[in-house]
Amino acid sequence: QVQLVESGGGLVQAGGSLRLSCAISGRTFSTYDMGWFRQAPGKERDFVARISRSGITTYYSDSVKGRFTISRDNAKNTVYLQMDSLREEDTAVYYCAASVAYTTYTYTHPLAYDYWGQGTQVTVSS
Repeated sequence: QVQLVESGGGLVQAGGSLRLSCAISGRTFSTYDMGWFRQAPGKERDFVARISRSGITTYYSDSVKGRFTISRDNAKNTVYLQMDSLREEDTAVYYCAASVAYTTYTYTHPLAYDYWGQGTQVTVSS
């Protein structure tokens, strides 16, 4: 069973930074592609970023490109999301997710991911 636990959320002023972490259980973390999604109240869960199992390839949504950085440490079974220049519209619950099995869903779709964390709240104030 794969378990994901996010941490690092909180309250920050606009223009500030936060670093989210997601610790994953299991010995095969290095075989998972990992993603971050976010969900604001009353809205759908939206893709934020994805990183390949090797860490070489990354993808970002247009709304966070240039401000957020996804990375991973396979030795620590952890994936990170560095969030800089935060805006009020970044306020949401942030989820990490693991893509384990082959899927025909595009990497931006939540159904492309097999395991999810419980989420961590990020609130950006003006």
